[in-house]
This record gives sequence, C-alpha cells and structure tokens, in this order.
Amino acid sequence: MNNAFLNKLIATDAGWGALALRIPVGIIFAAHGAQKLFGWFGGYGLEGTGQWMDSIGLSPGYLMALLAGGAEFFGGLALIIGLLVRPASAVLAFAMLIAIFSVHIGNGLFMSNNGYEFGLALLAVSVSLVFSGAGRASIDRAIAAR
Repeated sequence: MNNAFLNKLIATDAGWGALALRIPVGIIFAAHGAQKLFGWFGGYGLEGTGQWMDSIGLSPGYLMALLAGGAEFFGGLALIIGLLVRPASAVLAFAMLIAIFSVHIGNGLFMSNNGYEFGLALLAVSVSLVFSGAGRASIDRAIAAR
C-alpha cells in the first residue's frame, strides 16, 4: 500500500463534531458486536446468533454472525479510538444496510415494532463518517500529520 493511498484514507478536515458521533456510536456498535461474538450483554454468542441468522435466510448463519459481529465489534472499537475510521464506517454502513433490508424493513419505521429507525440512524452516522473522516481527536489525524 503506498503512502498516497493511506494518506487519502485517513485524512480528515472534520473538527470536533466527528468525535461526538464516533464515541457513542462506536460504543453502540462494539456492544452489539460483543453480543454476537461473545454472548456479552445478554447476547447469544456466535452459535445462537448464527442459528438465528440461518433461520431468517442469512446462510451460512455462523459465518454471517462472525462477519456481522466482527464488523460491529472491531468497527466500533475503530470508531472509538479514531483509527481507520473511513473504512470501518463503510463496513458498518454496509452491515446496517443488510440489517435494515433483511430484518427490519418489513416492520415499518418504529423501534417499538422492531422497525428500521435505529438501523437507519446508525447508517446515517456511518455514512457521515465515511465522508468526514475521524475528525480532530483521532489516531487517523495524528498519523496524517506525520
């Protein structure tokens, strides 16, 4: 990977606003990923999540649970620390599109009916971070400044 590509990937002119998006959304993604991967916070772990994903047609379920959980957990951690925020956000946005259209879209907008509003909010933040980058308080910015 050449330096020009890496510099474009991590460059950010965003101010402090990106930090206000990254931290809470990173915590949310990491927690949901931990539910899928490790069964933490009342989750079902890889086995249970994989069986559920198989039951809704996302097969092979175990692999899908590993991919979704990995994207959410490690992507969330990346957002929290501000490292490789653009690619992490792109992966998280893709994961939210899958969640919205495979699980929630048929239930309408509202969360009270397992709708897609929460996924849509996370998708919006993820897309915003793809465009803005990590912002001022980030490892990406520190690396780009070198």
